[in-house]
Amino acid sequence: MYDLVIVGAGWAGFNAALKAKDLGKKCCLIEKSQVGGTCLNLGCIPTKTLIQSAKVFTLIKKSATFGLEDITPKINLQKVQERKEKIVAGLRQGMQSSLKGIDFLSAPAQFLSNEEIKAGGKNIKAKNILIATGSKPIELPAFKFDSKITLSSDDILNLKEIPASLLIIGGGVIGCEFASLFSILGAQVTVVEKMPQLLPGEDSEVARKLEIIFKKKGVKVHTNTDAQTFDTKNYSLTLVCVGRAPRTEGMGLAEIGVKLERGKILVDEYLKTNINNIYSAGDCTAKIMLAHFAAYQGVIAAENIANLNSPKKADNSIIPNCIFTDPEIASIGSSEEKAKNKGIDIKINKFDFLGSGMARILDEAEGFIKVISEARTGQILGASIIGPKSTELIAAFGVSITNQLKISQIKDTIFAHPTLSESIHEALK
Repeated sequence: MYDLVIVGAGWAGFNAALKAKDLGKKCCLIEKSQVGGTCLNLGCIPTKTLIQSAKVFTLIKKSATFGLEDITPKINLQKVQERKEKIVAGLRQGMQSSLKGIDFLSAPAQFLSNEEIKAGGKNIKAKNILIATGSKPIELPAFKFDSKITLSSDDILNLKEIPASLLIIGGGVIGCEFASLFSILGAQVTVVEKMPQLLPGEDSEVARKLEIIFKKKGVKVHTNTDAQTFDTKNYSLTLVCVGRAPRTEGMGLAEIGVKLERGKILVDEYLKTNINNIYSAGDCTAKIMLAHFAAYQGVIAAENIANLNSPKKADNSIIPNCIFTDPEIASIGSSEEKAKNKGIDIKINKFDFLGSGMARILDEAEGFIKVISEARTGQILGASIIGPKSTELIAAFGVSITNQLKISQIKDTIFAHPTLSESIHEALK
């Protein structure tokens, strides 16, 4: 009998398995597909690899700006895809290698009871179980996936050629990243979002800035719009990315009594389900569908299973959100709208990248840093960035908010010049 059986080897399950091994627990990890889950195989890594190729293409196209002439780049999508597959395969091999000491079973899992799972023709006994089965793209009734003309975010990663035109239904994180990518690669992109702004939930000023930039680049944006008013026959391809749903069906969870709500697994603050020895982490809990949060949940769940008498709450709300559009966007903590809705008296500090020497050197001076602080104390509550290397710069605010630092404490820090990071200092002056 295993101390812990984990179903799902994505970011939550993988990190939970490593932590359980570190804590001396006998562990079995079951995965019906490939190690790495959505993040490695169909999400973070492949999309950002494609986006990096697009960024290099953009940089070469504007080489004359840097005094380099007669350079005409050409996209070889096959080689771009080959590079993506090589990176994914290398990382997957590394993850697989790190599972030494953990029994790994490649097979679908079927729950027989709260202590027994069938997988690969074997009945596996478990003292504790962690469900970390991830998520899948949501399909709309009016736009069924056919993997040919109407695509999911999984499908579009393996295109063999760049479409002449692309209709993207959903202007959230995934939709905006693909809009940015394919517009750079030469497709005529149209984004349709039913909410009043792109990136619902992000700072509205940032969302407006992205929409302006998109339109400058030829991306057509339609917010507050029902996608059914568009005829998909007018576009080469249609990409539907309206969010993701927990992957929990067909495993017998309801049959053994695990409580579900619209497909998501309900857990308490310690990541325990309604069944005492069954926990869940990652996207299948439908709390915050981000790989780094899934990893955090997986580690907490493994620690709680190993230390039943002193469990930890999985309550870290300081979670960076990174969007790899061009320019990049990142946010953490409270936005202006969220703080005001809570009735907090706030102060807003801003810095435009036009004032950054390094941003000008990089020729990426469009965007700004926006910092939200409590007016009376100066404590930093949140930050939103749109501009160069936003996804790296946001980490400084993660440290600041986690440690309840005040603007004065950051303001007195010396940042190197010329760097993008000194823009943080400039924003807080």
